[in-house]
Amino acid sequence: MAIAVYPGSFDPVTMGHIDILERTSQVFDKIVVAVVHNVTKEALFTLDERVDLIKKSIQHLPNVEVECFNGLLADFLRARDATVIIRGLRSITDFEYESHMSMMNKSLLPDIDTVFIMSNPCYIFISSSGIKEAALLGGDVSGLVPAAVEKGLQEKLQRYLFKTK
Repeated sequence: MAIAVYPGSFDPVTMGHIDILERTSQVFDKIVVAVVHNVTKEALFTLDERVDLIKKSIQHLPNVEVECFNGLLADFLRARDATVIIRGLRSITDFEYESHMSMMNKSLLPDIDTVFIMSNPCYIFISSSGIKEAALLGGDVSGLVPAAVEKGLQEKLQRYLFKTK
């Protein structure tokens, strides 16, 4: 059974992420979305909220599961008998960063391979940070994020705007 892990902070999950999952779910028997707490980024959504939003957004993908984790990705993969890391790429800059991370993971766990999937051109400009900024400034992010995320963003922003008044 080919098990892959798709790690990321997913704050929030975007249609670009969902597109990567839809395409790779046809290749692997099982995919585990590994939602990580990134200490270098301030999160809008909690880990539990991100896991919930992803679960709501992938109900149509029966071979995809969602978990949160802290620690080394290599340890997470080893514990699940996964042999592949999935990474989406939007640009050459993404590739440079991801190739270094791939080499680090390979040095920690030699049996692991990283599969790079190019973003669909219609999603290449989407980033989670760009989504948060656009939503905060009143932009329409429908079509760029799943419906559950759009609703979650609206609720977060209502609370934020209510606090600042």
